[in-house]
Amino acid sequence: MAANKSRISKEEYEFLAEFRWSLRKFLRFSETAARRAGLTPQQHQALLAIKGFRALGRITVGELAERLLLAHHSAVGLTDRLAARGFVKRLSGENDRRLVYLELSARGEGVLEKLSAAHREQLRRIGPRVLRSLTGLTK
Repeated sequence: MAANKSRISKEEYEFLAEFRWSLRKFLRFSETAARRAGLTPQQHQALLAIKGFRALGRITVGELAERLLLAHHSAVGLTDRLAARGFVKRLSGENDRRLVYLELSARGEGVLEKLSAAHREQLRRIGPRVLRSLTGLTK
């Protein structure tokens, strides 16, 4: 890589700072929305990971741990808390009964639908700013 390509310009610093600020604002919004819905931010992330995992709409605890960047035992505890509150159901594997899948319950679907609609609206508001930052960084 040429020496001038490795230098960060003032404009790139501005784009990076703007992008980071936009991400942090979105994360703050998301954390606040989750708490208002009666969930921790991590519980909200888990519900979204379950619903959004491939076309199946279900996920194993190991896959959930990977998606949330958690240790397996931490994902088990998170799953236990979500199941105790009626947000997720555990399903045994059809071919291998030792395999356990997680699926959203009707209650989990309802709370996630409301949160996701609010997040979509927030992204529509901040999207142009985020896109400007990304475009500036990738040109």
